Amino acid sequence: RPVGCRRGPRTRPRARRGAPRGGPTRRASCRRAGDCGEEEKAVISPQDPVLRTGSSLTATCTLSPELGLLSSSLYWTLNGVILPGSTYTEVSPHALSVTLHSLDGSRQQSGDNLVCHAGDGRVLAGSCLYVGMPPEKPVNLTCRSHNTKDLSCRWSPGGPGETHIPTKYALKYRLRWYGREQECESDSAGEQRYSCRVRRNLALFTPYEIWVEAANRLGSATSDITTLDILDVVTTGPPVGLQVSRVGDLEDQLTIRWASPPEHEDILFQAKYQIRYRLEESAEWKVMDDVGNQTSCRLAGLRPGTVYFVQVRCNPVGIYGSKKAGIWSDWSHPAAASTPSTGECIPGEQNSTLRRELKQFLGWVRKHTSGCSAMSIKLYDQWRVWLQKTHRTRNQVGR
Repeated sequence: RPVGCRRGPRTRPRARRGAPRGGPTRRASCRRAGDCGEEEKAVISPQDPVLRTGSSLTATCTLSPELGLLSSSLYWTLNGVILPGSTYTEVSPHALSVTLHSLDGSRQQSGDNLVCHAGDGRVLAGSCLYVGMPPEKPVNLTCRSHNTKDLSCRWSPGGPGETHIPTKYALKYRLRWYGREQECESDSAGEQRYSCRVRRNLALFTPYEIWVEAANRLGSATSDITTLDILDVVTTGPPVGLQVSRVGDLEDQLTIRWASPPEHEDILFQAKYQIRYRLEESAEWKVMDDVGNQTSCRLAGLRPGTVYFVQVRCNPVGIYGSKKAGIWSDWSHPAAASTPSTGECIPGEQNSTLRRELKQFLGWVRKHTSGCSAMSIKLYDQWRVWLQKTHRTRNQVGR
């Protein structure tokens, strides 16, 4: 049964101070005295108090003589559960108090229902209890701009995070030297309370000061100030049009091609890319950092007859001369291809030797050349030709 404002008797036995404990009922939004039909004939004080977690409260239900009721016939409920008679005190024939100790944080943002009932179950008066904690200093404030068109910031609440009472978070910002303070309110619920997006009127080539203020009825807190230039936190969308294909009949290579993010054309910067790939049956990604700003690459030294999944992401470097490293985009949608199966079976001992030689060569390539550079691929192809000749020579000697 929802706790609400009811008129007339309810089908339940008459309840006195020692009323039997009832089970929890379905909670509704907190009811205040003004919501109830008996609002001028009974009142709870204090009305709608705000308390810190762990504190105590004594509330008093005072009746008008017009009701013709005595305090000994009343009982209290909290969120639909009857409170034990041992917590009651008869202040007068027309006033009954209840004392609560070590209060827990409110179960709902609208407050907890503390209700004074007549013996027949009628709701005489109600009060909303707001029990919680003041916010702590927000932390981990980070921001990024999508193509210099906006500024999206996220942060984490300080301490445990949950205050149990309505808490407002506001992202505030100003130009460092001459700007007036502006606010981007976060009016979303849940985790979205800890983010905000400024969508327009952003200045470039000048730093901003950004911070977060948190406030509720128990207190307030302010984060540290972050100073940034929009150009230093720009990110783009992921690369598009990713394709993975075989390199002829080469059983250990795949070619990757992609296109720059569509918004690349609107901004003056040099993109650099990063590739990651994994075996179909594996969840572990291998990352290739040395891709540079080219939009194609060959992966070498792969396992023959194997499906590989590949993704690419973009980092805008040097936007309008910015010296910052840039922020990586999200990874692109994955693309997949399989390497050709090898038709040649290498004896165990020779296979072990070739694998060792391959590992040594790839280590040298990673040390002295870029992974996707033309030089590394040329060296790798030359090494493969030499390895095939060596392999044929070994087979002839073995005969």
